[in-house]
Amino acid sequence: MTEAPAPGSALPRRPWRRRAAWTAALLALAAVFALYQRPDFLVMLADQAWACF
Repeated sequence: MTEAPAPGSALPRRPWRRRAAWTAALLALAAVFALYQRPDFLVMLADQAWACF
């Protein structure tokens, strides 16, 4: 017979989720850095955002 975990006890850790979150964050940062290498794209994006107002 197995016992149920006590209320408020920590859930089992899932290291793959933490690794996936770090990988996604690093990919997002790399994408932003890559966009800064193309200033014409950033100007176009800023113009489109400004056109919404």
